[in-house]
Amino acid sequence: MSVAAHLISNHLPAVRQLQCFLAVAHELNFRRAAERLRMTQPPLTRQIQNLEDLLGQPLFSRTPHEVTLTESGQALVAKAEAILIALEALTQRADPVVSRLRIGVTRTLNFEAITPLNQQLVALRASEEMEMPSLTSAQLLQNLARNTLDLILTGEKGAEADEAVHYTWVYREPLLVVLPASHPAARAEQVSPEAVADLPMFWFARSANPLFYDKCERYFATLCVTLKRQREPEDSLLMLSHIARGKGFALMPRSKCTFNQAGLCYRPLSERAARHLAIDVYAAIRADEKNEAILAALEKLSP
Repeated sequence: MSVAAHLISNHLPAVRQLQCFLAVAHELNFRRAAERLRMTQPPLTRQIQNLEDLLGQPLFSRTPHEVTLTESGQALVAKAEAILIALEALTQRADPVVSRLRIGVTRTLNFEAITPLNQQLVALRASEEMEMPSLTSAQLLQNLARNTLDLILTGEKGAEADEAVHYTWVYREPLLVVLPASHPAARAEQVSPEAVADLPMFWFARSANPLFYDKCERYFATLCVTLKRQREPEDSLLMLSHIARGKGFALMPRSKCTFNQAGLCYRPLSERAARHLAIDVYAAIRADEKNEAILAALEKLSP
């Protein structure tokens, strides 16, 4: 039998079997080893039994009160550790840059509530292993320019497109009208800004996202009524509390509309308003980016 054929046969230990073996070898206790591996004890026992059957020799001596390594088990510890260390090194060499990929996201949205994008970010391991600060769109672009971020998810496309920044559209986030449940418009399935124009609108500062701010203002200018504005508080829960008491209304990204309170109501925008009042989310990288890992991450985020 050739070496290649031998290596692809079904008579070699599986990685999971070696991991289970080492956990028991280090703990010398099946219950603690199972907890360490986040599994129950019966499947752990089966993995060890299968490994022993495959190797044709016992690896542990078991009594009701003690677990010890056999001579064969002691010999296998060093070999199993070497195999797993080599596999870990292989993974690190295969993907050395992605493990350090720096992704920034706009704090305007709650990406955990946007299933398609969240799944893609998880696939990039962004939610656990990568740095992923939540900033304003302006701050994200500044960090991208300073090379302190590799890829950003930002609301709207800036004027620097194709010059300093390469944008790829990835998602459109609808806005919802947040209004008092006692307001007559709350009885409608969809609500236009005109229907709540008797209330002041909590609105953000232009500096937070100039492009989205201007996009909305252009639409507001076409309305037959003038919307009264008041500065939205830094604390969004305070703003929602004011709205629940009838002190105003707001337009919020759907992914942020997760807080429930008595007197508070969320409604979709009317069709005409919804066509104009939505956040187009773009993935952006530096226009001269050559790093293959960053380019691959951008492609994964593309719809």
